Amino acid sequence: MIVYPQFDPVAFSLGPIMFRWYGLMYLIGFGLAWWFASVRARRENSSWTGDQVSDVIFYGAIGVIVGGRLGSILFYNFDRFMQDPMMLIRVWEGGMSFHGGLIGVAIALWYFGRRYKKSFLTVTDFVAPLVPLGLFFGRIGNFINNELWGKPTDLPWGVMVEDKGLAYHPSQLYEAFLEGLVLFIILWTVSSKPRATGVISGLFLFFYGVFRFGVEFVRMPDVELGYLAWGWVTMGQILTLPMIVGGLLLMSWASKQKESSNETVS
Repeated sequence: MIVYPQFDPVAFSLGPIMFRWYGLMYLIGFGLAWWFASVRARRENSSWTGDQVSDVIFYGAIGVIVGGRLGSILFYNFDRFMQDPMMLIRVWEGGMSFHGGLIGVAIALWYFGRRYKKSFLTVTDFVAPLVPLGLFFGRIGNFINNELWGKPTDLPWGVMVEDKGLAYHPSQLYEAFLEGLVLFIILWTVSSKPRATGVISGLFLFFYGVFRFGVEFVRMPDVELGYLAWGWVTMGQILTLPMIVGGLLLMSWASKQKESSNETVS
C-alpha cells in the first residue's frame, strides 16, 4: 500500500497571508490554459487576438469559481449550507462541483461571445481543449486536500490514509489522469486541424462524461446524498449522463451541418 503523506494544506505564507495548495492548483491550471490558448491563437488562419485570449480565460475563471462553488452547494451540500451559510465563501476548504463550474463557464462564454460577436460553439470549441488542464490540477488539489477519496481497497496502489485508518482508491488521481491528461491529449490532437463547428465541444462533453461515469464506480458517494438508486448510482453519474448524450448529439449535428455545407458549395 502507498501511505498518504498528509500534506500541509498551506503551501507557504507571507506574513499573515497564507497560500493554500488548493488555490495554487487552480492558478496553475488557469495560467497553463492561458498559455496554450495563446499558442492556439497564433495558429494560421486563427481569428483570435491576444486580448480575446486574455478575456476568455478571465471570463472562464469567473464562471468556474462562481459556478463551481454554487454547484457544490446546490447539488451536494445544500443541507449543510442551510446550517452554515458562511461555507459559501470558504473556497479554500475545497468543495467545487465540476457540473456547476461547467454551467458557470457556459454562461460566461455565452456573454463573451456576445461581446466579441463570436458564436457560442465557436467559443466553446476554442476553450474545450483547455479545460482538462484545470481539471488535472483541480484533482491534484483534491488529493492534497485529503478529500473525495474512492472506496476502500486492498489493491497494491491503494492509498493508506492514516487518519481514516483505511486504504482507498485514489479516485482523485484517476480523474486527474483521465479527465485531465488523457482528455487534454485527445482534444488538443483533434483540434490541431480544422473541424466542423461543435465537434470539439461535443468530444469534450462525451469523453468527460464517459470518464467521470466510470470513475464514479470506485468513488465514494457524497455523505449527504449516498447512492441514489440500485445501490450504485451516484449524483455524479446522474449529472454526467446528459453530457454523454449531449456530446453525441452535438457531434452528430455538427457532422450533418458540415455535410450540408459541402453539398451547398458543390
